[in-house]
Amino acid sequence: MARLVSGTNVAEFGTGSGYSGALLAQLVGPTGQVTSLDIDHYLTRWANLIHHDRGLRNVRCYTADGTAGFPSRAPFDRVVAWCTPPLLPEAWVSQMVDGGLVVAPLPIAAVPNMTVVARIRVRNGQPDVEAIFTGGYIEATASPKGDLDLPGRWVDWENRVPAPSWISVAWRGKDNWRNSGARATLDRLVKDAHIEPYDGPEVDWPSWRTFVAAKGNPYVTMAGLSPDLWALGHSTPTTAAVIQQDGMIVADCSDSPSLAVLRGWLSEWEAAGRPAPDVHTPILVRRDSGQGPSGWDLRLIDPSGTRSLRR
Repeated sequence: MARLVSGTNVAEFGTGSGYSGALLAQLVGPTGQVTSLDIDHYLTRWANLIHHDRGLRNVRCYTADGTAGFPSRAPFDRVVAWCTPPLLPEAWVSQMVDGGLVVAPLPIAAVPNMTVVARIRVRNGQPDVEAIFTGGYIEATASPKGDLDLPGRWVDWENRVPAPSWISVAWRGKDNWRNSGARATLDRLVKDAHIEPYDGPEVDWPSWRTFVAAKGNPYVTMAGLSPDLWALGHSTPTTAAVIQQDGMIVADCSDSPSLAVLRGWLSEWEAAGRPAPDVHTPILVRRDSGQGPSGWDLRLIDPSGTRSLRR
């Protein structure tokens, strides 16, 4: 983590095995302090025992929802997260010292697996993104997660038999309480679907997903149609098309309107030279408590300086 020096007060979200907390404790030295939070009591208990047995007295692990911060050990000089919250939490910003630094993965669209790692400086109580990097971690959830193959949030429908599959649609607010649209969309992609190979080079997934996220399109769709393969594309309640990480395009039919949109996106992406994630301009958009958790959504503007909401 950038410029971590002796005497620093650090908050770590996602205890895991305790290894990263031990490294942080060594870096901040005996005058520093590390507060490690995880929702899994099993992990925090074991990490505390390991730290104690190894003689580390400046790190303590707590079972807590990290998105709420930890006010009793604040203010923090640094925050680092090994899990992806749904947005930059208000608590992380309010519990920072002036000039403090947050390094965390954040979503760039309201579907799973669309993330970048952001370095965020807090000044005068306001966050500012200094840089973004390729990367991400498991989604932060309200309880310990056993199934690591399924995203922790924004899964609008999943099939467990005869084979696992799932879908996430950014237009979920337009679906009904029975999730009929999401169910039908997933069915279109797993039953008698049109399949064709992408005729371009191997898909550069970090570039592709940040390019799609920067479009700001309300019909972005993420799916898992095959084990260990993500798929990203476009859908509506009546049509769907995605491209998988292996380069296979899956659509509801050969003349699918969503397939036409997906092909257009791929052509634009290739014409733009497959831009790297870090050439996009990051912006933080304030989300008020009336719309869910308080904080800031991270969104990207493409290198041309436009953010399209069409199609």
